[in-house]
Amino acid sequence: MKRLICSLLSSRSVSGTEMSLLSVLLPLTAIFFLTSSTFGSESSVPYPVTCATRGADLMEDRAVVLCPPDCSQWRVSVFGTGIYASISSVCGAAVHRGVLGLSGGPVRVHKLQGRHNYMSSYAHGIQSQALSQWTASFSLTKPVAVPLELTSETSTTALPAAALPAKKPVKKPSVKKAVPGGNKECQMDIAMVIDSSNNIGQRRFNLQKNFVAKLAAMLRVGPTGPHIGLIQASDSPRIEFLLTNYTQPKELLFAIKELAYLGGDTNTGKAIMHTAETFFIQENGGRRGHPRVMMVLIDGWPSDDLEQAAMLARESGINVFLVSVAKPAPEELAVVRDKDFMRKAVCKDNGFFSYFIPSWFSTTKHVRPLTQRLCSLDSLLCSKTCYNSVNIGFLIDGSSSVGEGNFQLVLDFLAGVARSFDISDMGAHIGAVQFTYEQRLEFGLSDHSSKEEAINALRRIPYMSGGTATGGAISYTTQRLFRRTGPGRNFLIVVTDGQSYDDVTGPALAAQKQGITIFSVGVAWAPLEDLKAMSSEPKENHTFFTREFTGLADFISPLVRGICRDFTENN
Repeated sequence: MKRLICSLLSSRSVSGTEMSLLSVLLPLTAIFFLTSSTFGSESSVPYPVTCATRGADLMEDRAVVLCPPDCSQWRVSVFGTGIYASISSVCGAAVHRGVLGLSGGPVRVHKLQGRHNYMSSYAHGIQSQALSQWTASFSLTKPVAVPLELTSETSTTALPAAALPAKKPVKKPSVKKAVPGGNKECQMDIAMVIDSSNNIGQRRFNLQKNFVAKLAAMLRVGPTGPHIGLIQASDSPRIEFLLTNYTQPKELLFAIKELAYLGGDTNTGKAIMHTAETFFIQENGGRRGHPRVMMVLIDGWPSDDLEQAAMLARESGINVFLVSVAKPAPEELAVVRDKDFMRKAVCKDNGFFSYFIPSWFSTTKHVRPLTQRLCSLDSLLCSKTCYNSVNIGFLIDGSSSVGEGNFQLVLDFLAGVARSFDISDMGAHIGAVQFTYEQRLEFGLSDHSSKEEAINALRRIPYMSGGTATGGAISYTTQRLFRRTGPGRNFLIVVTDGQSYDDVTGPALAAQKQGITIFSVGVAWAPLEDLKAMSSEPKENHTFFTREFTGLADFISPLVRGICRDFTENN
């Protein structure tokens, strides 16, 4: 049966009768081979499948299958790019990946774990579809000298030991040094932008992949450690895998090994821009509150401008490292578009974010020092933005003149302010104090670890009712809410609707000396003199007033901009 099918597949044309016979024999033969093979091992002889055979239909973790010709002419379903959901057509995915031509042939299939965010793309006549998640995956390679690549391993991670034949030093860190949860001392989200231009060429591209694999192995990815995604810079940026696609070292190293060289211009600026705009969002696997790092590898110099892209990255809280390999020689500087591209691209032009490697042939000794830089939390200056590094205290007037209905409008206003910030254990924090003649700590800066929890707690604050002693409330808040925080990132928003029965100037000055920036928000009968006395300098930038409680909503955006302005100036 097998000999008959192979002869039919190899013929240049197939009659209608033969095609009917083939459509019956192929599934039967596939079932025969699937059930007769040893589970978890890789068959040494390719077995025939149809264009419609899915990854989920294969019982082996690693297998070599024989695809018929012209699968791109069939309406095959393919989900993903590079890594495919197991409901995808194996042969359709192989054509999409570029490991199979129109004439068909053998393809090696590696089963992988399920994952999130399968990306759509168009390649080699096949349009793949996006899929938010699936329970299992597979990748594809061309089988070369199949009998020499056999292995007796039965790992369900579908990473064969022979997949990295000459990479013993890379394999050891990922196996022996890795801990189950990853490197907890380096909980970064890291985007690696690599050079895939004509300038680097295939040979140096392979050396670059080896270097990136060694970096990834030493970083030690894991669920509670660093997450790594990868983008190729060429004419247009190409996302190869997202931050959450590989959280196990073996799978990550295999994905890096399988990267295909693109060629084209060195449009590094376009790649940085695309990465800054889309890569770190939560839908693509970005983790709330985790520092964002973009390591950009470049061979020589870029073809496009980096300044605007790098500015967007900085404003987005992304730490851009630029690793220059084989930098321009003096005689080449005349053709370099922007001689200051290194200085303009990085997070800060202080030497820490720029790294030089003289040659792709001498990268090994640079793996450890570069890894240490990528994991240096205290030095990642661009991670510390106003949105993820501030402590905001809300001092809320609960006096009788406010009333229950207006009190809810105040809470809505403060919730709107809080919603603008990245509240988490590692990000921004909010706390609240309500006051009349007395003070009540509603919740502290570290009581709620997520934005949803914090805003819900804010909205649930019960109205007290009573007198108005704003000065005492400022002193109480300074001592109780901000007692364990550092200077430069503490902000207090005071909301009141009337005159205080005690002095506000002394407590406000004491709070400001402690490093707390005060914004005063007055409503209805709040005296402007009191508001200005409480506010930080310059007074006009930190004082707000409205006659109606409904007007508080107009202050949300100016307050957020004011906090970010002050944070940037002080840090």
